[in-house]
Amino acid sequence: MAEVKVYYDREGNTLTVWFGNPQDEYVCEETGDEVVLMKDRAGHVIGFEKLNFSVVPLQPIRVAFETVAV
Repeated sequence: MAEVKVYYDREGNTLTVWFGNPQDEYVCEETGDEVVLMKDRAGHVIGFEKLNFSVVPLQPIRVAFETVAV
């Protein structure tokens, strides 16, 4: 089973999601939509970071996943 890691930085207002190994990060690419893609050496996206992300204080962050056939 794959593991997804989700980090919220309240001070930096960022939400970072890894669905690959963070240690494999080789390069980052900004999309222009306040999203940064983290890629491995092969150019595969292994995570992303949403800039200027904020939540309502004392509310849990809910994360839902859906599988898609490729």
